[in-house]
Amino acid sequence: MRAVQVQEYGGPEVLRTVEAEVPEPGPGQVSVDVAYTGVNFADLKARGEGYRVPSLPFVPGLEVSGRVRALGEGVSGVEVGQEVAALTAGGAYADVVVTDATTVFPLPSRVDLRTAATLPTVLPTAYALVHAVGRLQPGETVLVQGAAGGIGTVVGQLAKAAGASGVFGVVSGAAKAKYALDHGYDEVFVVPSTNSASPASPAKPVEFVDEVRAATGGLGVDLALDPVGGETFRASLASLAVFGRLVSFGNASSAEAWRVGQPELYPTGLSVSGFSILTLAQTAPGALRALTEKAFAAVAEGVVSLPVTAEFPLEEASEAHRLMGGRTSTGKLLLRVA
Repeated sequence: MRAVQVQEYGGPEVLRTVEAEVPEPGPGQVSVDVAYTGVNFADLKARGEGYRVPSLPFVPGLEVSGRVRALGEGVSGVEVGQEVAALTAGGAYADVVVTDATTVFPLPSRVDLRTAATLPTVLPTAYALVHAVGRLQPGETVLVQGAAGGIGTVVGQLAKAAGASGVFGVVSGAAKAKYALDHGYDEVFVVPSTNSASPASPAKPVEFVDEVRAATGGLGVDLALDPVGGETFRASLASLAVFGRLVSFGNASSAEAWRVGQPELYPTGLSVSGFSILTLAQTAPGALRALTEKAFAAVAEGVVSLPVTAEFPLEEASEAHRLMGGRTSTGKLLLRVA
């Protein structure tokens, strides 16, 4: 079978298509003939920095759609040939991938394989940020970094559906701002990056706190969602209203891990929490499954949609990485495998 490997860390050019052995599922696992693979920023960090890479060579990829190829011992709930979406710990840039049965999900009705590949990481993450971790209430306001990306696109729609009175986004360019405004956002702040060619080391963001305060009548937002870290994390914290909540769900800046304590939180009763769908899959797979089922239902019911804005053949995975790394992409990028 074909697989796209990282044999050394570096830019998109280190992604190489090779012939590999077809993996077989072990106990509690499922193998999937891959139709489409989703491209995520975590894939770029894996390729460039070794993020969550156990050893080299390594095949990236965290989410797929396709058909069940084989079942490992003890697996029930899915059948060979059934169309599914799956969250993986890696290995999805390939014709066949093996993953735990707990993260394999039969497709909702009226969801095709192409759409399904956009769901496993983005939908549950966005749903958790708005509901399970962020606990957004009707009438509250929310600020989202990366509003035009995959997660940002879904969060804007979910927040609006949850009754948010103001949904505000931060993006890096005017075209992205227009895109976000079409997907649930009431106002979008443009924060240009001067280092868009290096996703692992983005430039220090322009201050956006004043714009957020102005848009909320000086109050700040009730919920801020940050996948960037570093100075952006600090600015998001400074954008919160009294009793506001900040959820960190990534560190795209590769900055030193954030630290927040009494001096920042006590004066206005702020709270900070975190979320990682990949970690949740390891520590609480049952909670992840329940979360995913709710998120998938939102798609089946037409509450949210995630446009596929670019699609590449598997062998052109490096081009997908260049597009995402250039900070100009919106929505979801896919690799077409079969």
